[in-house]
Amino acid sequence: MDLNFTPEEQAFRARVRAWISEALPEDLAVKARASAQFTHDELMRWHKVLAAKGWAAPAWPKSFGGPGFSAAERFIFNEELELAGTPPLSPFGLVMVGPLIQRFGTNAQRERFLPKILSGEEVWCQGYSEPNAGSDLASLRMSAEDRGDYFVVNGQKTWTTYAQYADWIFCLVRTNAAGKKQSGISFLLIDMRSKGLEARPMLTISHSPAFCDTFFDNVEVPKANLLGPLDGGWTLAKALLGHERTLVGSPGLVRRWLRLAREIATEQIGDDGRPLLEDPAWARRFAALEMRLRAHQMTIYRALSEQQKGRHPGPETSILKIVGTDLIQRAGELCMEVMGHDALAWLPDPGVVPDNEAWVGPSFCYDRAATIYAGSNEIQRNIIAKHILQLPSA
Repeated sequence: MDLNFTPEEQAFRARVRAWISEALPEDLAVKARASAQFTHDELMRWHKVLAAKGWAAPAWPKSFGGPGFSAAERFIFNEELELAGTPPLSPFGLVMVGPLIQRFGTNAQRERFLPKILSGEEVWCQGYSEPNAGSDLASLRMSAEDRGDYFVVNGQKTWTTYAQYADWIFCLVRTNAAGKKQSGISFLLIDMRSKGLEARPMLTISHSPAFCDTFFDNVEVPKANLLGPLDGGWTLAKALLGHERTLVGSPGLVRRWLRLAREIATEQIGDDGRPLLEDPAWARRFAALEMRLRAHQMTIYRALSEQQKGRHPGPETSILKIVGTDLIQRAGELCMEVMGHDALAWLPDPGVVPDNEAWVGPSFCYDRAATIYAGSNEIQRNIIAKHILQLPSA
């Protein structure tokens, strides 16, 4: 297997990097350089810039309005966006439900939903976890009762990321209580403006209203909004999580953290009067983390090689998710440590700490969730044991 990018792929990287530099609005570029958090409106503004270029959905085929990138080009493109610190587009439509609609949807569903996902006209959120069904997702209780032409949905979803901004939500619901718990689940597309539906944001430790509790009280959902077969939603759920775990295992975010940590370690002066980065002990810590990142990249390249052959993401995405999210947290911790007492600042006024340090604390706190969302890392280890190592269930 050749793990090197071809000259054509390297040239593609250069074109993407140059375009981002020119296309990213200056006010967003300033926030990107400071690793600041972007507002929803800023994310959607950047979405529309990418959509105008035809690059909002790099994984979509040309037949559905995407650019038709190869797996390697998709990886390069996403990595360049992450390295530039551009506003991260909402993944729920573009990366999660969009590909499912392409794969499992009817022609009417594709025509109705895909163009508006691509343009950013409609924003999506995900309704998977419930108060008593998180890691054990198959234990979900939110019900959808068949009423002929429509379902009546009752229950609650939690950790619904940015539901307060969403136009639509895709949900796993219980349509059959008999038999194995995985077999009675269906996949519904639900309008967030439906009567009886309410999203209540909660403030996270990163000082961001990123998550919501979402309540469904006799919400009527047309039968036309059932994606895939009735009681067959578990198959769709597993397919979607494969895409999500590949996304959260990306090395680009780790490289951004490391780059920022190096900048700060160059500016911070140690007890010996030299920058921290010149201290052998600190240099070893940077080197150790960078070697782990390089090994992670090699594993991703192996997965890319399989995708180039047309293979859909499988259980190996659990490995990418575990290692990638662990590296994100370790790199954030390193960044906090090189800041020293500056790490105690929390959303400080301008000038209290250097601009490149101002958002480190909140970003570090938000990344505590990385090892939990998309299926906790403990669950990922169970998947690896069962489906890759073929170990018996307990």
